[in-house]
Amino acid sequence: MDIFSKIAAGEIPSYKCAESEKFYAFLDINPLQKGHTLVIPRREVDYVFDMDDDEIGEYMQFAKKVAVALKRACPCVKVGMAVLGLEVPHAHIHLVPMQSEKDMRFGKETLKLTEEEFKATAAAIYDEFQKL
Repeated sequence: MDIFSKIAAGEIPSYKCAESEKFYAFLDINPLQKGHTLVIPRREVDYVFDMDDDEIGEYMQFAKKVAVALKRACPCVKVGMAVLGLEVPHAHIHLVPMQSEKDMRFGKETLKLTEEEFKATAAAIYDEFQKL
């Protein structure tokens, strides 16, 4: 079981933002911006484009719902989306609140948030997700 599967299973603590039977969303612990969220399938699959068409469609619909909740909880111009996935061998989408395109610059120094900031942000996104 990889680290993201352990997070989705609750074996490793996370700041849960949303979940369904097939997908899980949680805050990135090294965020580019406050609210930076990772969306994963619960099923272990290394690469997003290895998913079958129906599954990837459901995954994108779930990610869209998370992005709407994220934008409501962390007001921004847009929510950026990136699919990278070289560091962890488990498909994941990055959703990042953006005021400008530079907010999506991976490789820059990440934010240092307090435990309270992480908890409050995750709770706000989760609450908005429940309303959808």
